Amino acid sequence: MTYASKVLDLARQVAESQAEPVSRAAALLVAGIRAGGLVNAFGSGHSEAIAMEIAGRAGGLVPSNRLSPRDLVLYGGQPPSVLTPELERDPAIAHQIYDLAPVAPEDVFVLISSSGVNGTVVELARIVKDRGHPLIAITSVEHSSRMTSRHPSGGKLLELADVVLDNGAPYGDAILDLPGGGSYGAVSTITSALLAQLVVTEAVDGLLALGERPPIYLSANVAGGDEHNQALESRYAGRIRRGT
Repeated sequence: MTYASKVLDLARQVAESQAEPVSRAAALLVAGIRAGGLVNAFGSGHSEAIAMEIAGRAGGLVPSNRLSPRDLVLYGGQPPSVLTPELERDPAIAHQIYDLAPVAPEDVFVLISSSGVNGTVVELARIVKDRGHPLIAITSVEHSSRMTSRHPSGGKLLELADVVLDNGAPYGDAILDLPGGGSYGAVSTITSALLAQLVVTEAVDGLLALGERPPIYLSANVAGGDEHNQALESRYAGRIRRGT
């Protein structure tokens, strides 16, 4: 139970230490949604799992999109062969990802990267800020602080965001020591997913406090779920997409 106990302890620490930035991030979501905007979530590699926590899932916000390097193939007509592990280091594809998305000025962005130094996520953060969108980052402050940026500017995600949510992951991500050196048992996905859900649920609470009915997905695997979801999605026709 060593891994479980360490993860649970870290999750409690993250929830407590990040309460204030979570509230600020939730306020940005509330303002964007009330203005008719969407929440655009981007992550590559394992961080894409956190974008999936934010966009298009049961119990989550309907006005949301998941952005991904895969958009180059799904929406940009490029061959699947472009999707290499090194692609997330290419700043140029950030422009293509942004331009392919149905973005509006009122949209809020959540960019997820534990290292926060790869070319694509840093360039996308620069684009988002240049276009005037609120930007929330989910990252590991410890890991990112010990890394050298792979972006030509030398910048990092956490330096560009309006709100930084620290997932508490250590440098290298894993929390169990291997005999002779090294570590195992990654944690950033778990704590980043917790932060994503804390922001979304607090945003929903904020909308409720304002007397509004939040546009929330039901599970497609409960009675009436499809009909409920399709009715809400129709409000955002042409704005949201649910690519695989």
